[in-house]
Amino acid sequence: MSEKKKWALVLGASSGFGEACAVALARTGRNVFGVHLDRRATLPNVERITGLLEEAGARAEFFNVNAADAARRTEVLDRASAILAAEGQAEGGVDVLLHSLAFGTLKPFVADEPSERITQAQLEMTMDVMASSLVYWVQELVGRRLMGAGSHVFAMTSAGGHRIWPSYGAVSAAKSALESHCRQLAVELAPRKIAVNAIQAGVTDTPALRKIPGNDRMIERCLAVHPASRLTTPADVAAVMAALARPETVWMTGNVLRVDGAEDVVG
Repeated sequence: MSEKKKWALVLGASSGFGEACAVALARTGRNVFGVHLDRRATLPNVERITGLLEEAGARAEFFNVNAADAARRTEVLDRASAILAAEGQAEGGVDVLLHSLAFGTLKPFVADEPSERITQAQLEMTMDVMASSLVYWVQELVGRRLMGAGSHVFAMTSAGGHRIWPSYGAVSAAKSALESHCRQLAVELAPRKIAVNAIQAGVTDTPALRKIPGNDRMIERCLAVHPASRLTTPADVAAVMAALARPETVWMTGNVLRVDGAEDVVG
């Protein structure tokens, strides 16, 4: 009997890093659960991605829901559990979780006009979506025994976690918290042989980057100092993740892994 395919669960699967990593993980022989939040106008792109996954030989199960909503998280994992149970993988069927959620408020903390500064609700939402939600998904996956020994958790961070950019304060705080969550989870999951690492990508031209005010200056600055004179691409990150996501590499855990061509070293 052939070995059953493992599954990857990708949060933020419909663009940027999530898309590239989902395809790369499919090409390593995994099926993919994808969680995304798209309006009707962008759903054709989701269909394109699921087509790429199927071309790679993967089964693709996508969920158009808010990944930070507890009820929707339960729905996704109930469905995933049912699929895995039907395959005879009721335990340990998911061996990769990628947290690549880029949804937050880009406003300054202080402004002369109250309407221009970030609100408590916006700050807390940014932290919840881009940082805390990682903890809740891991809690559920481990609690349901869907992840077991040899698995990997990856979370997308950025240099913004330790650098300041105008209007990026809430996201910067969330990235810092995300890295802290990864360290804590790495310690707690080491006895279970589950690795947890943050991936710090370099400046990458993604839909998320294009939403940051002044992103053109960010790109120009990166190109001016980068040793290779180019931006990072989603494919760069996907290649590293696919290479690392093996049971033999779980001893490498609790790190912030820079995938940026030495950008952060010289920037």
